[in-house]
Amino acid sequence: MGWLQLFFLHPVSLYQGAAFPFALLFNYLCDMDSFSTPARYLFLLAGGGALAWAAMGSFAVLVFIPALCSVVLIHSLGPQEVHRWTFFFQMSWQTLCHLGLHYTEYYLQEPPSMRFCITLSSLMLLTQRVTSLSLDICEGKVEAASGGIRSRRSLFEHLCKALPYFSYLLFFPALLGGPLCSFQRFQTRVQGSSSLCPRHSFWALTWRGLQILGLECLKVVVRGLVSAGVGLADCQQLQCIYVMWATAGLFKLTYYSHWLLDDSLLCAAGFGSEFGQSPGEEGYIPDADMWTLETTHRISLFTRKWNQSTARWLRRLIFQHGRAWPLLQTFAFSAWWHGLHPGQVFGFLCWAVMVEADYVIHTFASLFIRSWPMQLLYRTLAWAHTQLIVAYIMLAVEVRSLSSLWLLCNSYNSVFPTVYCILLFLLAKRKYKFN
Repeated sequence: MGWLQLFFLHPVSLYQGAAFPFALLFNYLCDMDSFSTPARYLFLLAGGGALAWAAMGSFAVLVFIPALCSVVLIHSLGPQEVHRWTFFFQMSWQTLCHLGLHYTEYYLQEPPSMRFCITLSSLMLLTQRVTSLSLDICEGKVEAASGGIRSRRSLFEHLCKALPYFSYLLFFPALLGGPLCSFQRFQTRVQGSSSLCPRHSFWALTWRGLQILGLECLKVVVRGLVSAGVGLADCQQLQCIYVMWATAGLFKLTYYSHWLLDDSLLCAAGFGSEFGQSPGEEGYIPDADMWTLETTHRISLFTRKWNQSTARWLRRLIFQHGRAWPLLQTFAFSAWWHGLHPGQVFGFLCWAVMVEADYVIHTFASLFIRSWPMQLLYRTLAWAHTQLIVAYIMLAVEVRSLSSLWLLCNSYNSVFPTVYCILLFLLAKRKYKFN
């Protein structure tokens, strides 16, 4: 029982593991000529529906309704209008669901249902796929559904036309987690034959499995250290720095483990990085680049590599279209997308300021630090400072509540982001005078 709790402590991991055989089965069936393209779409859609009911129960309706409405909007609106309306509808629906979570946590003072939390997580991933698809249609990368729902086609023809969109929005390998898969990549994989090399896939999945095993074992050790020590409410002075660093380390190990499991499920179904990409198709980017995340001395690089597919989605959706303060707009939207809990609002806005400070500080450092020993010393100190600022932001985002956020802000840990804020103010002022 202890080992079962070790590897399937979170219910999402259990459901992702249960979906694994069906992902392998889908990839195997794609080699058979009798397994037609519509049958593949239906297999992925039916698997998504079954997984949603198993993981979310009756809350699955909160995912099915926006998926259905998004497909109706895609078939009803022109290419230039579809993104604006689908974005507005999807974010409005997701915000209402997040308000339900706020009502339960802050007004009723009750712990939310685990199934409802899984539903919200799946809904956030659905928002990624809906907006990615609508942007592809708006930019002409994906051909828009022609004719609309008022055309004289039969109901069966409408359903056949809408099936790829339904299947993409609800396909089971990405329903509960995983990097964002573009509609082009999804369609290419479904319509093409399986490119699975059994030996290559076996070793790729085995390597991911060993990584997950190592992360879970390390997580048990770190959890023991965190549980044995004091919390932010009881720590004293410099001890709070260790508490913050250890707790953030536990959060990061959990994220890494989940991302690898999600990536393994997509790989098993044939949507992973091992299967290449077609010309003009967006490449597959896994969420976990652990080496870069743990060794970089730049907060800006950490930001681009943390949950990479989501970072790229936010850049495309918000940053590239922002006219004024695009960085601030991107992090503000990220806080909205995550649910607008107090800790999230503070954490993401703090993150935006830290990234801006990172650009200014390292630009000046590259101009004045020339010798190799000084560069090594600077990189070492910058790495330690970066990791501590990341830990500070992560705790602010994860603890979410005002009381826990107040404890964090009143601890010695606030020194690290404050140093960057002061340097940003001084160097930006100096840069302005220089210009």
